[in-house]
Amino acid sequence: MFETAKSADGTSIAFDRAGDGPTLVIVGGAFNTRHSPGQLVPLLTDAFTVITWDRRGRGDSGNTSPYAIERETEDLAAVIAAAGGGARVYGHSSGAILSLEAAARNVNIVKLALYEPPYVPVVPGHDPMDGVQVALDAGDPSEAARVFMRGTGAQNVDALAQSPWWPSLVAVADALPHDLALAGDGSIPTERLSTISIPTLVMDGGDSPDWAANAAEVLSAALQNAVRLTVEGQNHNVDPEVIAPILQRFFA
Repeated sequence: MFETAKSADGTSIAFDRAGDGPTLVIVGGAFNTRHSPGQLVPLLTDAFTVITWDRRGRGDSGNTSPYAIERETEDLAAVIAAAGGGARVYGHSSGAILSLEAAARNVNIVKLALYEPPYVPVVPGHDPMDGVQVALDAGDPSEAARVFMRGTGAQNVDALAQSPWWPSLVAVADALPHDLALAGDGSIPTERLSTISIPTLVMDGGDSPDWAANAAEVLSAALQNAVRLTVEGQNHNVDPEVIAPILQRFFA
């Protein structure tokens, strides 16, 4: 049975807890729920109490309107407090941006690991993600998921939509605007993020597109106490067996 934390605006946030040791919170990206890091969790529970959670608008968490990035950082703060406070945090994709935003707002994070925060520069008037909200407003979350996937550069989206796990993506498509709000226009707010002084590991995959390396380079230069690591042979969907020992070493 999942646990819940109450965010500052009263929203109920669902989370799972596994393992024993210092608290490590995993913050997932688009389409992720608390179940998405499933293969990674048992690789970490020998050393950490691992917390996975449903970001607002997903799974068993609430979705109080209106959305704001600050509300999601308060959600993370509530989860960390419910787990005992003073957490290590691993953020993947838009979850990495959310983790950065939380750290910049002095949420109780003691160490931070980031994998490919999607700061992808957008050409004004030519944002491939514009159709996401249009599809949601039309009551078509499946089309919103398709637009989002195409916008990330995914191939054969129509074939993906026939896969058995596609309904699980459509089920959380209403939260895709949250991920897009976090990424904004793709520019990195280096001045604001430069206030972050906690030890931070900034990672990108060696097989990922150029934007991932560019973002890692800019971030690692902007943060006060950052180390950059390119994980060779990996792309945006990093292998749990590869990332787990990296996280264990960094968070030890």
